[in-house]
Amino acid sequence: MNKAELIGNLTRDPELTETVSGVSVCRFSIAVNRNYYGSDGERKTDYFNCVAWRGLGETIGRYCKKGHKVGITGNIETRTYEDNKGVKHNTVDIIVQDVDFLTPKSDDDDYYADEPRSAHKSESQGYNIDDDCPF
Repeated sequence: MNKAELIGNLTRDPELTETVSGVSVCRFSIAVNRNYYGSDGERKTDYFNCVAWRGLGETIGRYCKKGHKVGITGNIETRTYEDNKGVKHNTVDIIVQDVDFLTPKSDDDDYYADEPRSAHKSESQGYNIDDDCPF
């Protein structure tokens, strides 16, 4: 079985591009803290390159930015490529199959900029139980 589940913060803004055949692909990386501290007293962090395809990639590219916390599920893929100078490189990517956005949205954040501002209710506005209750 090849399955990875990670929770971390984006280390840079996602890069959303298209292949020559028009398929959307989003590349980003996340920093994941380890559960222990090193001998120097510092918490260790691992960095993972992630790739999301098609609609999932478009969603990540649209709603995520550097620093946002995400939970991802995917599989680990290794590949070898040759650079312009003929040097071979090995790389490891997490191919994202599912994502959970863990950074809470806020009124002062453009994280959900495409939503109408009326969808953002602050605590000071309050809620009418008859209008806002879904059941």
